Amino acid sequence: MSFLTKISFKKWSKVTLLFCLLSILIFAVLNIIYPLKVNIEYSTIITDKNDKVLHTFLTSDDKWRMKTELSEISDQLKEAIIFKEDKYFYQHFGVNPIALGRAVFNNVVYGKRTSGASTITMQVARLLNPKERTYWHKLVEMFRATQLEWQYSKDEILQLYLNLVPYGSNLEGVKSASILYFEKSPQHLSLAEITCLAVIPNRPTSLRLGRNNELIKKVRNKWLKRFERERVFPNNIVEDALTEPLEVERHDSPKYAPHFCYRMKRTYPHLDIIKTNLDFEKQTVIQELTKNHVESLKGFEIQNGAVLVINNQTMEVEAYIGSADFNNKNDGGQVDGIRSVRSPGSTLKPLIYAKSFDLGLLTPKSMVQDVPLNYDGYAPQNFDKQFNGKVTAEYALAQSLNIPAVWLLYKIRPKRLISTLKQARFKQILADQNKLGLSLALGGCGVSLEEMCGLYSSFANQGIYTSPLFLKSDSLSQKQALITPQSTFLMTDILTQVERPDLPIVFAERAGLPRIAWKTGTSYGRRDAWSIGYNEKYTIGVWVGNFSGQGVPELTGASMAAPLLFEIFTYIDRQTKTNWNIEPEGLDYRWVCSQSGQVPEDFCEHKILDTFIPTISNNRKCTHLKYMWVSEDEKISYCTECLPSQNYQKKLYDNLSMEMLAYYRDHHLPFAEIPPHNPKCERLFEENAPKITSLTNGLQYYLDKNDNTELMLQCQAANDVEKVYWFINDRFYQAASATHPLFFTPTDHLVKVSCADDKGRNEDVRIKVVYF
Repeated sequence: MSFLTKISFKKWSKVTLLFCLLSILIFAVLNIIYPLKVNIEYSTIITDKNDKVLHTFLTSDDKWRMKTELSEISDQLKEAIIFKEDKYFYQHFGVNPIALGRAVFNNVVYGKRTSGASTITMQVARLLNPKERTYWHKLVEMFRATQLEWQYSKDEILQLYLNLVPYGSNLEGVKSASILYFEKSPQHLSLAEITCLAVIPNRPTSLRLGRNNELIKKVRNKWLKRFERERVFPNNIVEDALTEPLEVERHDSPKYAPHFCYRMKRTYPHLDIIKTNLDFEKQTVIQELTKNHVESLKGFEIQNGAVLVINNQTMEVEAYIGSADFNNKNDGGQVDGIRSVRSPGSTLKPLIYAKSFDLGLLTPKSMVQDVPLNYDGYAPQNFDKQFNGKVTAEYALAQSLNIPAVWLLYKIRPKRLISTLKQARFKQILADQNKLGLSLALGGCGVSLEEMCGLYSSFANQGIYTSPLFLKSDSLSQKQALITPQSTFLMTDILTQVERPDLPIVFAERAGLPRIAWKTGTSYGRRDAWSIGYNEKYTIGVWVGNFSGQGVPELTGASMAAPLLFEIFTYIDRQTKTNWNIEPEGLDYRWVCSQSGQVPEDFCEHKILDTFIPTISNNRKCTHLKYMWVSEDEKISYCTECLPSQNYQKKLYDNLSMEMLAYYRDHHLPFAEIPPHNPKCERLFEENAPKITSLTNGLQYYLDKNDNTELMLQCQAANDVEKVYWFINDRFYQAASATHPLFFTPTDHLVKVSCADDKGRNEDVRIKVVYF
């Protein structure tokens, strides 16, 4: 190399370096002044746990612009697009100088465009900000392309291209075309399908899938043969693609699980792809089961139903049926029955019993009273309007008796139950907590199916509550211990019993009955029918009724909701284990009196085995009988004050509460009644005073002045009382036997009613009377 050549080379090197530095400086300044803004609005996509598209939503400009994720760009798709659009995509910096020079030369020499110079990156720049094709706008594209290369990786730029490339009409992006034409995600496309989607963007108007399939097929095959010549893909794969037919048309966008998907879109408005835990197969089958079941109830004027399925092992929501038919506008099909607030009927009873076990109030074999009770005017009744007298706790829960449940809630206090429900995130309970009382036990509150399923899923997890998970990205919330594993086991053991009135008849006679714990409920006025069940794997909640709130005489949880529950369990977990309710540590067994469920006394003749929680369950000795001193002819009883020195005996008698005593007398049931107390005894007994049951202290009574309405006087008295004396406003009214009701017509606005027994004990109530 000569000396002059060396000087010239150095000079040009400096000029080139200076030009590059100056270009970089100009680019940096322009990049600051005109920053790149990539703000793409994508169509919202909802997917299931296996990434199947459940539902898609248009953008605000009514475009189907679905985001293709990097994981959805297969190698075949990448290679086909790059070979066709930009062979040197991975080598240039956004602008291909060689292609650009060739295009400029051809335009100057031939006076027309003979080859394109736009790289994939430049096409992305144009798609982000479409402008009329001029030389100036081409320069802007080049600048924007350089900015894109500066800020994004090559794969991300390719992703942007695949998301924005046009396919005619209101379709943009490979994923939109793939789903709406081929009904599959991009990663599942065949080479023939990929090639179709690769050639259409150059002529999106004339090459319209579903309209010009034959023309598209010809163009496709032309490019497939070119792929083969250039050995882009193996020959055998190309040959298969060439023979693949093209018989496609545009399909409607997926609209599965609409209630769930609309909820997810509202909850997560800024997510382009919402990846959920829903199971498409379960969702589809259970939706059809629900629709068919509700259809069979239309003759009873029952129009709707809802179902929620939670996987107890992961807490993932796998099926979400908000109504039987979303598209049925006549019956409120678009109402989301899973979130609607309804009365739960008897479905909170299991929690009441479990809390009672935890507090040591009773064990499964403990006896509870199913007799008329009155709590300051609230007098609950059983569903069948009948009373059963003395029953075990497990029988009362299995038979869903109302009165024992209210009695237990009275014992544990409503505030304790409300506190537990607040832990389980019952929103309406939280809002109404100061208004709620004993009617909670029978559905006197507002709950949603979602909340109830969350509660019952804790029963399947040893009493530990965690919120249901809707998204794949969700993590388990902080665990809340609602009840102990021991009480959970005892309660679940009762709920798995099949000798119950709420077992659907059709399943009672069917082999292979799913082994589940379940509870049904029917709200007041027969507006809501519930059936919620669980086993080791799943919790399933079913609600049936009318979104309008219309009651139906035939509507009950056992007859209308439970059959669907068992149908779903039969489908979803046919092979469930029969012994999934494993007994935890901390339980033990003991013999108890069959008449009381208490620790036996010497007089207890029949004993049964009971499960209890050591140090928690009460150890009271049996009191179903008690010893009394009575005269030799057993007509008079004595106390320590009046016990004679001779001519008496000690004998066992039934020890009944006043409520049980009244029940036995009203139903003429035999029992060993304690004789009347010694009339000569001067001791004053303060306990066991008569209890006025027909009137409630402090209440206001409205009476029709033209109807001569009378108020009833009735009481419960101890078994040694023969006669009671009634007083109205401190004036003697009438004497009667303890079990005989009287009637009177109030004459004053403020009325004091007094009842005294023949032992000198009395009770007063004060009421207000309003005539209209």
